[in-house]
Amino acid sequence: MKLFLKGDRCFSEKCAVEKRRFAPGQHGKRRTKVQGYGIQLREKQKVKRIYGMLESQFRLTYQKAARQKGVTGEVLLQLLERRLDNVVFRLGFASSRWQARQLISHGHVRVNDRMVNVASFTVKAGDIVTLKDRVKKNAFLLSAVDHAKSRGIPTWLSLDADALRGTVMALPLRENIPLPIQEQMIIELYSK
Repeated sequence: MKLFLKGDRCFSEKCAVEKRRFAPGQHGKRRTKVQGYGIQLREKQKVKRIYGMLESQFRLTYQKAARQKGVTGEVLLQLLERRLDNVVFRLGFASSRWQARQLISHGHVRVNDRMVNVASFTVKAGDIVTLKDRVKKNAFLLSAVDHAKSRGIPTWLSLDADALRGTVMALPLRENIPLPIQEQMIIELYSK
């Protein structure tokens, strides 16, 4: 399945999933039917790789979602979408989540005019995400913002492309998350 981990490359014909639609290795073309636990595990692994998280980080996020009110699967996706690295990627300041993590860890991202260098920082409604002034002139960043405008910014975020300023308008709803995720499978896996 195409997870769009490599940024703009995944939108072109150079994407590895488009070139070869089977697993690597001499036994890759053989298909085995995955059932039950395997389906749930693959769904969790897919979400972990999409958001670039380790197992312990993901488990803590699930436990935090389970403690909050509401449907656990939707709260989990909401927490994952509100991570700062994801917000920077969704706003188009980076072409991939990995690149967004690097921008954050190098101290180029500000939330409400305060430098934040933790990629797992959770943004709230009303937060303003900006970049340092010296990074705003970067040609690579400007091209990433242009690509993001063509892909579309989620409705729960707003982008001022001229000032390179993004605002979290509201918390993301399940309808606003376009990823092919079956969150119920993850909940079933962790509830065993």
